[in-house]
Amino acid sequence: MPYFCVHKFIGMLSTGQLIFAICFVIVFITIMVISYRKDKKLHKKQYKGSVWVLVGFIIFVGLLLAAKLYFVD
Repeated sequence: MPYFCVHKFIGMLSTGQLIFAICFVIVFITIMVISYRKDKKLHKKQYKGSVWVLVGFIIFVGLLLAAKLYFVD
């Protein structure tokens, strides 16, 4: 997003709204990090091997892209 659009958007917000938004983002990110750290051991157990699903998906999308580029004029 260009600078002038961001500047115009921020100018539309009051000081109280900006303070609330900044506090909300800080608290939200903090809670997400704490939650992730608590569940890290469980995630390693439950999602073991899920990286191969991601690799397969990326290969599939790559093959589709290659086929599109090959068969299109």
